[in-house]
Amino acid sequence: MLIVADSKIPYLKGVFEPYADMRCLDPGEITPETVRDADALIVRTRTKCDAALLEHSRVGIVATATIGTDHIDAAYCAAHGIEWTGAPGCNAASVAQYMTSALLRVSLRHGVDLRGKTLGIVGCGNVGTKVAAAAAALGMNALLNDPPRVRREKLTGFVDLETIQREADFITLHVPLQGAEYGPDRTEHLADEAFFRGLKRKPFFFNASRGDVVDEPALKDAIGTGLISGAVLDVWHNEPEIDRELLSLVDFATPHIAGYSADGKANGTAMAVRAVAKHFGIAPLLDFFPAEIPAPADQVITLDPASPNPLADAVFASYDIADDDAALRSDPGSFEAQRGSYRVRREFPAYTVRPANNAPLPSPLRDTLLKLGFRLG
Repeated sequence: MLIVADSKIPYLKGVFEPYADMRCLDPGEITPETVRDADALIVRTRTKCDAALLEHSRVGIVATATIGTDHIDAAYCAAHGIEWTGAPGCNAASVAQYMTSALLRVSLRHGVDLRGKTLGIVGCGNVGTKVAAAAAALGMNALLNDPPRVRREKLTGFVDLETIQREADFITLHVPLQGAEYGPDRTEHLADEAFFRGLKRKPFFFNASRGDVVDEPALKDAIGTGLISGAVLDVWHNEPEIDRELLSLVDFATPHIAGYSADGKANGTAMAVRAVAKHFGIAPLLDFFPAEIPAPADQVITLDPASPNPLADAVFASYDIADDDAALRSDPGSFEAQRGSYRVRREFPAYTVRPANNAPLPSPLRDTLLKLGFRLG
């Protein structure tokens, strides 16, 4: 049995070797020729799994170690008896950490207090739900929008997009990329000219879902004409060849790494391994999880309670969006390389926060840190 995998997927080395021939390739090397004799593929979003790749192969399962699955041609796979799986929710906490850092950075740059402000969340699956919890920890109100979930699960407490356009001070997108074939649930160019012109409160705009969910010329116009107060982008049209003009206009820009925590990667790899193990009946791997995730360089964050913003200090010590922003702006041509060699980033629970000089942390700060997931020492 031959398994072909993207070499950028971590924690795979030695996992399948006792049971199969394992071939790890650079994404550019995953071609019709290299997968022709493969029985399984383990990929990321950079590998388009469609007829062009899979035809004439013996692939029986495609497992992507990512939350997004729009790179998999589901119709082709179904028509040819190819099982495919994703890793839903694997990096949800990572994106919530990214959004927490982004919200705090934007609030500091623009002098906006997040407490009491309203965050409109478009797309409330695994990621959007965790973003809502993070927003609540920051003292924000959340408006939730997810028409497919509302219909499917008969949910209450959600709002329509028009309500978010009218009432939100911040808007963030966490939807899958879905084209015209999805009818009313289409998300491609969801944020278009009409969307931006329908905004009432000049909100800050965030996108950490898929680049093509946003009409980029419309976004540039919205920034230039003041329809929005600022923007944060992690995803872009035509990645990795991103729009340099748009890069210069947004507050913070990152190279599609919102979900790239080591924890999220470990979750995605585990879900892909388990799916392939189940498909081929490899019992010892059905509960696989990486044995050890690298610890952060400084696991203990020492806070000065007298700091002007100790909460931001703690969040930025774990992850600071400004670092990734600076790296991308310094060399936007290395977008893909920055993703491929992304540093070890751990989520909030990997850190213990302690006060400096044994000074007590104020109760509201302690509560917020615990709600975000930090440990207190």
